[in-house]
Amino acid sequence: MKTVLLLFDFLGGGELFIVFLAILLLFGGKGMPTVMRNLGRGIRQFKDATAGIQRDIQESTNNIKKEIEKQANVIEEKAKETSKELE
Repeated sequence: MKTVLLLFDFLGGGELFIVFLAILLLFGGKGMPTVMRNLGRGIRQFKDATAGIQRDIQESTNNIKKEIEKQANVIEEKAKETSKELE
């Protein structure tokens, strides 16, 4: 995603105007809404996929964290039992 943003950092108002003019000439006035709609859908699908991946990573890290906490509790209980036996 950063690569795409870097690409557009170098485009000013004049360059964007030329790009939009080229798109208008290639697709015409009637094809422009279709092109923009498809572009919007593509961006939405990309964002949804990115959000899904982030959600999966978050769930995995939460599961690992819970497992670590569970094991830490088991170790703590065993340490308490051991210290009671030594007293």
